[in-house]
Amino acid sequence: MSDKPKLICGFDVAGDGTATKIKHPGDPETKGTAYRWLHFDLRDKGVTDWLNAHLPPLPAATLQTIETRPRVVVAADGLLATLRGINLNDGANAADMVAVRVWLTRTLVVTVRRRRVFAMDDLRTGAIAGHAPASPAQFLADLCSGLVRRIETVSLALETETDQMEAAIYDQGGETLADLSERRRSVIKLRRHIGPQTDALHTLATCESPVIPTALRPELAEIANRATRSVEELAEVRERLTALSDHLDLMQTTRLGRNGYVLSVIAAIFLPLGFLTGLFGVNLGGMPGTGSPLAFASLALAMVVIGIALFAYFRWRRWL
Repeated sequence: MSDKPKLICGFDVAGDGTATKIKHPGDPETKGTAYRWLHFDLRDKGVTDWLNAHLPPLPAATLQTIETRPRVVVAADGLLATLRGINLNDGANAADMVAVRVWLTRTLVVTVRRRRVFAMDDLRTGAIAGHAPASPAQFLADLCSGLVRRIETVSLALETETDQMEAAIYDQGGETLADLSERRRSVIKLRRHIGPQTDALHTLATCESPVIPTALRPELAEIANRATRSVEELAEVRERLTALSDHLDLMQTTRLGRNGYVLSVIAAIFLPLGFLTGLFGVNLGGMPGTGSPLAFASLALAMVVIGIALFAYFRWRRWL
């Protein structure tokens, strides 16, 4: 006997948005209500059997998929969507986006997740308060809007952080940024999921499905446009971070080259001086000045003169 699935939440929703909480999924057919919403945790062992028993094969299989890519598919008499949301769970990286899988018909909404999705929590809170979406299509629109709103918040925060980084580098003359690489990785991860999700939202706004009424398409198109704007902002942030990284690399290369050049000039000046000290340091008979008390002072003075002369010559040749 298969395990019975447990609901994260479930509601029978009336046309005016009032919702009656249900404890067990039972038969998805609804009576006297606009639609039924069932929200499952994919880690629950009983979910697989329930999905296979009550949903068409394609949505049943897709809702159970571990690794998902944002997309929208018209299937049978319903609509299948896999979407991504910002990961706001404790201790998690926001860029490690969480997936939510949705199957909806005119009378049923089934949502499945593995990790908590805060946009779903908003819908559950609204249903408990008696303000649930009036239809499955409006449910999907509200879910997409909640996901995109949090994406916009994160992309705006990344843009603000990039402004601060640029000020630290270009205006204040900073030479290092410890978290630059981490920001670049976050942007890459976000764009990896938000790009396909934007395409999925545009598909949702234009797809021919009896589940999506014509009157709702402008709202869905605006949500897709907001997602596109977030992708463009992330692309701009990525380019700005790349420019910052290139600028820091150039500064480091320039500094190393300048230091190497200075060391080369110093070595060029001291090379003949080292030759003189080596020559006069041999302990052999016949060396000039060995019997004069002024020999060392004369040699030291000659080396100073030679050093100054070499320095002046390098400046005249513009090597310094």
